[in-house]
Amino acid sequence: MAQPTAAPHKVIIAGPDLARVVDRIAHQILERTGGARDAVLLGIPTRGVPLARRLATRIHAFEDFEVPVGALDITLYRDDLRLRGARAVGPTQLPPGGVDGRSVILVDDVLFSGRTVRAALDALGDIGRPRLVQLAVLVDRGHRELPIRADYVGKNIPTALREMVRVLLVETDGTDEVRLEPAPMGGQS
Repeated sequence: MAQPTAAPHKVIIAGPDLARVVDRIAHQILERTGGARDAVLLGIPTRGVPLARRLATRIHAFEDFEVPVGALDITLYRDDLRLRGARAVGPTQLPPGGVDGRSVILVDDVLFSGRTVRAALDALGDIGRPRLVQLAVLVDRGHRELPIRADYVGKNIPTALREMVRVLLVETDGTDEVRLEPAPMGGQS
């Protein structure tokens, strides 16, 4: 019997191009925040956390200033908990000094329906009161279900609902790549 073949995918961003996209977002953050001196980067697991760390590294390379980085677990704030199987709760790691009165930039890999960001805003409200909240995403694929937009976008990728955007990062997947793939049966998660 023949082995099933992997679903075909189209590579949208690969390797060095992904690094350039991260550099561009870092420059935009520096420009719009006046040097990011009161900024905090909070990555949304899974891939938002290494993206936040990469942004902080690049900001440091450009400005010789270290932007604090943390992780914001949103598991218990998701509106699809009863629709999916049990999930492990991940750690929320606040940077030293917390988020109160700071400019918090939420970082995620893909902006789709907006529901992940809504959950992140709810989680953030439970841990502090930032002065300002912004959103940085590597990819905006459209199809919003909530009135949410990103302040910093690496790449806009128009998609069909029957497609999904998969981000692969060296830190989590062993390679840097953004792919457009057919969505699994039942739609994108």
